[in-house]
Amino acid sequence: MLARLKPQKYGTTAALLLVCAGFAALSPDSFATLTNLVNITQQMALLAIVAFGATFVMVLGEFDLSVAAAAATLLASAVFAAASGVLVAVFAVPSFIATLAGGTIIGGMTFWASGGATLFGHAPPAFRALARGGVAGVPVLTLWMLAGFAATAGVLAETEFGRRLYAIGGNREAARLAGVPVRRDMVVAFVLSGVLSAGAGVLLAARLGSAQPTGGGGFLLSSYAAVFLGMTAFREGEPNAAGTLVGAAIIAALANGLTILDVPSFVQDMATGAIILAAVLVRRLSRQG
Repeated sequence: MLARLKPQKYGTTAALLLVCAGFAALSPDSFATLTNLVNITQQMALLAIVAFGATFVMVLGEFDLSVAAAAATLLASAVFAAASGVLVAVFAVPSFIATLAGGTIIGGMTFWASGGATLFGHAPPAFRALARGGVAGVPVLTLWMLAGFAATAGVLAETEFGRRLYAIGGNREAARLAGVPVRRDMVVAFVLSGVLSAGAGVLLAARLGSAQPTGGGGFLLSSYAAVFLGMTAFREGEPNAAGTLVGAAIIAALANGLTILDVPSFVQDMATGAIILAAVLVRRLSRQG
């Protein structure tokens, strides 16, 4: 039985347990508390939502580098994401180039509209309530994250559309020959990524009570790190919602623990970079195993 277990398949879950156990030992009175656990779920919520969007695109074997520069409204983000999807699916533009260009355009438009300044306003209580407060002790942001997880997991695991996305990611030409509407499904996947990242942007603005042109910049690398980490959990070698959630939890727990230990922020950035490299190496090991 033990011989059948592949360490790389369960490496993500084991890493989360090790991170939590390490910080619990170093700071039991601060890290290992129910209050801090709730804080971690709230801190990881926006990252996880962006990462769920990235998961749809990663299932295709593509990237969406515009997630950190999503427009303010869901509709505008859907339009820009659809344009990126068309460039990739119809005109065969590499997703790295198409989404990087799209993200740059969106970022420029955001600076133009805001004058490059942080926008403060009298946000209505109903808008701020989207990301503040809680229900039965559970933060609203945590509930949004769980809703995003349920939706992503349901689409990818329980629908024909989700199965088609995995088929496209496995072998695009074979999927096309089997009758899968490859171009349409790819565009839809990019739209879902854009809408989820825009939703995270709306929640961020609601939580802060302000909007910053560069407010989402920190989510890009971290979201893909979460997806890469998740590819070794629950569904070996493939992006999946549960794995992405665990990957986001690792990144959030690491940031939370390092903050509690008063570690400088630049060290946290270094740790995130190391996580990305480790995730890529683990994925390669899983393919070779």
